[in-house]
Amino acid sequence: MKILKIQALKGPNIWSISRKKLIQMRLDLEELEDYPTDKIDGFSERMETMFPSMYEHRCSEGEPGGFFSRVKRGTWMGHVIEHIALEIQTLAGMETGFGRTRETKTSGIYNVVFSYTEENVGLFAAESAVRIAEALIKGTDYDLEADIQRMKEIRERDRLGPSTGSIVEEAVSRDIPWIRLGNNSLVQLGYGINQMRFQATITCKTSNIAVDIACNKEETKRLLHLASVPVASGSICVDLEDLENTVAKIGYPIVLKPLDGNHGKGASINITNWEDAVEGLAYAQKYSRRVIVERFISGFDFRVLVIDNKLVAAAKRVPAHVIGNGKSTIQELIDIANLDPRRGYGHENVLTQIDVDRDTLDLLKKANMTTETIPNSGEIIYLKSTANLSTGGTSVDVTDMMHPENIFLAERISRVIGLDVCGIDIMAENLTQPLKENGGCILEVNAAPGFRMHLAPSEGLPRNVAAPVIDMLYPPGKPSRIPIIAVTGTNGKTTTTRLLAHIVKNNGFKVGFTTSDGIYIQNHLMEKGDTTGPISAEYILKDPTVEFAVLETARGGILRSGMGFSRCDIGVITNIQEDHLGLNDIHDLKDLARVKSTVVESVKKDGWAVLNGDDPQCIEIGTKLKCNVAYFSMDEDQPFIKKLSKEGKIVAVYENGFITVKKGEWKIRVERVTHIPLTLNGKAKFMIANVLAATLASYLWGFKTEDISLSLQTFIPGVAQTPGRMNIFEFKKFKVLIDFAHNPSGYLGIEDYLSTVEANKKIGIIAGVGDRRDEDIRECAKIAGRMFNHIIIRQEKHLRGRSEQELIDLILEGIALSGNEVTYEIISKEVDAIKHAINSAEENTFITALSDVVTNAIDIVQHYLDKENEEGLA
Repeated sequence: MKILKIQALKGPNIWSISRKKLIQMRLDLEELEDYPTDKIDGFSERMETMFPSMYEHRCSEGEPGGFFSRVKRGTWMGHVIEHIALEIQTLAGMETGFGRTRETKTSGIYNVVFSYTEENVGLFAAESAVRIAEALIKGTDYDLEADIQRMKEIRERDRLGPSTGSIVEEAVSRDIPWIRLGNNSLVQLGYGINQMRFQATITCKTSNIAVDIACNKEETKRLLHLASVPVASGSICVDLEDLENTVAKIGYPIVLKPLDGNHGKGASINITNWEDAVEGLAYAQKYSRRVIVERFISGFDFRVLVIDNKLVAAAKRVPAHVIGNGKSTIQELIDIANLDPRRGYGHENVLTQIDVDRDTLDLLKKANMTTETIPNSGEIIYLKSTANLSTGGTSVDVTDMMHPENIFLAERISRVIGLDVCGIDIMAENLTQPLKENGGCILEVNAAPGFRMHLAPSEGLPRNVAAPVIDMLYPPGKPSRIPIIAVTGTNGKTTTTRLLAHIVKNNGFKVGFTTSDGIYIQNHLMEKGDTTGPISAEYILKDPTVEFAVLETARGGILRSGMGFSRCDIGVITNIQEDHLGLNDIHDLKDLARVKSTVVESVKKDGWAVLNGDDPQCIEIGTKLKCNVAYFSMDEDQPFIKKLSKEGKIVAVYENGFITVKKGEWKIRVERVTHIPLTLNGKAKFMIANVLAATLASYLWGFKTEDISLSLQTFIPGVAQTPGRMNIFEFKKFKVLIDFAHNPSGYLGIEDYLSTVEANKKIGIIAGVGDRRDEDIRECAKIAGRMFNHIIIRQEKHLRGRSEQELIDLILEGIALSGNEVTYEIISKEVDAIKHAINSAEENTFITALSDVVTNAIDIVQHYLDKENEEGLA
C-alpha cells in the first residue's frame, strides 16, 4: 500500500457539514486491491486479537461485532484502515467515531476519511493505521502501545488545557464560534467586531494592572492587608541576611516560595530549622531571585474561584499522598495509586499521575523515609508540599459549605485586586466558619486560575465554572457572530462578491471580503493573491473591525481543507459549469456540484440559498437543502421560474430591461440594466446574471431596494473594482478588453458580448491551461475561432505537466473545429503577444486578451494607454 496524500479538513466539507474535523487520506492499495480480508490467511483472527475492543464497531451491520463480521466475509483494506485509525485514537483517550471509505474512479485508489479531535494526532493515526494493517497482513509483531503513547504525547503537546478547553466547550454549547490563535491557549470567541479573546483563564476584559498586582505577591499582600483582609505575616528575601531577619521576626515554622512562581514550583513548607530554611531559599531562587518567606499556617489548602465578582466555586485541595497498608513500599503504593483510571498522562483525566521528584524525596527525607519504606496501615504519606492537581493532588468541592462572611470576603478580594477571573488561595481549618474566627488567612490571589479542580473534583459536585465566564463575555443579547454571505460557482464568483461587498458597504457596514485577487477590509487591499480558501476566510473573521463578511469560496479550498467558517447567513451559487474537471476526483458536473453545494448546505436554517434557476445542477441542489431557497433567472418565462412565481416564492429575474425581484406575481423593479455600469449598457449578459445574484442576496438579507439600486448604479467596473473582469481600455483608434475567462462557459459569455461589438477586426489572445481536459481546451479554442478574425496563441505559463507544443496543437484543433477561416500566429510570451497586438492594431480594431494572469496584462495595456495620453497632451 502507498499513502498518496493526507489532508486535515477543519471546516464543513464534502464528507460532512456538521463533522468539521476530518482526516482524508488518499490511499493506493496496489496489489491488495485484489486481496480483500477474507483472502488473507489469519487476518481476521490477528485483528481481533490485537483489537478486542473493536467488537463495539457496528459498521453497516448496525450491531456489536458488525465490523468483525465484515472482515470475515471480506472487505477492502481501506475500510479496515479507517476503523483502525478510529480505534487507536479511542485507545489513546480520544473518542471519535465517524468514518467513510470510498473508492475513487481510479481502480485501487481510495479516499479513507475519519474524524479526529486533535489534528496532529489524526495525521499520526492515519500513518499508524497503515503500518498496523501491513503488520496484520504479514503476521508480524507491532508495538501498538508505543503508538498509543505517542498519540497521547502529541495530544498533550497540542491540545487546549482543561481550563481553556472548558470555556471553548461552553461557548460551542451556546453556538458561539471559536478560532484558536496560534498553537498556545490564546483563543478568539465570536467573529469580527463581536469577538472576545482569552488565554487560559485571562480574558480580554481582565485588567492588566490587576494581573500585575496578582503576579506581585508582595504588592498583593500589602493591598489586602490595607483592606483588612487576613494575610500571613512575612517578607521578601533575596539573601541569607534577609532570611535571618525574617525568621527572627516571625519565627518558625515558615514557608518559602518564589515571588514569581506558579503551580507550587520552588515551594517548601513547614520549615522548622535554619538548615532547611537555607536549603529552601536556594531551591526557591531557582525560579525567582526574590523569595517570599511567611509564617506557616496550619490547616487545609482551599481554592476559591470568583468570576465577574461573584463566587462560583470552592475546593479543598489535598496534596498527592498515599495511605499505607502495612505491606507495600511507598513506591509500590504510588504505582497502585497511578492505576486509578481517574489518573492519566498530563491533563487527559480528572487526576494526574503522581511522579517522584525532588519535592517528594525531600518530604520523605524529613520524615526519615525513602520510596522503599513500608508505611504502617492507615498512615498517610504526603508526597508533595503543595496541593496542585498538576502534581497529583486531589480536590474536594466545598462550595455549598462556605460561610456567607467568607463568600463576602472572597468577592471583596476580587474587587480589591481588580480581577474578573480570580483564584484565591486560603489556608484554614475550614470554610464553614469566618476566617477571623478560625485563624485562617489568604495565601495568594491568582490571575488565570486553573478550573480543573472545580470542573471535575475527586469528591463532591462538579461545577461548570466556564459558564459564568461566557456569561460575562457574552451577556444576554450580545451577538457573537457577524453576517456572512458566501459566494461560490464556476464563473462570476469574484464579480458577485465585489458587488455584494459594495452594496453592504453602502449600507453602512464595515465589510471584509475575499476574492481570487486578494483580501480586502473596507476596500483596502490587505493581502494580494488568490484568497478564496479557508485561511483567507478566517483572516476576515479574525479582524476586529469587520462587521459584515462577504466570502468568495472556491472549489480548491473546500477540497483541500474544508470551509473557513461553520455556517453562513446567505450562500450564493452563481452557476455550475465545466471547469477543473478531471482533477481531485472531480470528473463531471455532478461531482463539481457536490463540492459547490457545501457552501449552501452550510447556510443556517432560517438563512437563504441563492441559486441560478437557469442551471440544472443548481435546481437539483435546491431540492436537497434544509434552508430557505430562492432562485434568479435571465428569463421570467422560464417554466421553472413561472412555477415558483405561481407558488408565491421569491425570485429575481431579468425582464423588459430591468433587474426585478418577484414575490409571487408582484414585481419590484430594482433598476434598469442600462443604468448599471457593470452590465456594459446591458450588452454583457453574464454580468446581468451576476447582478441578479447579488441583488437577490442583498434583498433577502433585508437591504432596501432603493439602496440596492443606488449601489448597482455606483459600482463602476474597471481595474480598481473588477480587475480582469470585462476591463475595457479605449485607445484613440482601437479598444482592448481584458477578461479572466478560462473555460468554455466563460468564453461563451465573451462571445455573446462581442456579438454586440462593431469592429473592423476582432483579435483574440488566448492560451490553454495544462491541467484542463483536452476537450475543454479544444472547446475554448473552437469558441475563439467563432468570435475572432485573428488569434494570437501564447503559451508560456500554466503548462502543468504538459509541453507547450501539446497545448498549442489542441488549440489549433479547436480553431479548426470552428468552421471559420481564422488567421493565427504563435507568440509564446503574453507580454510580447499583447505588445504585438497593440502595435499592429488598425483603425476600429477590438483586441480581446483572455488572460489567466490578469495583473500582467492590465499593467502592459495601461502602460500603452498612459503613453498615448501623454503624447496627446504633448
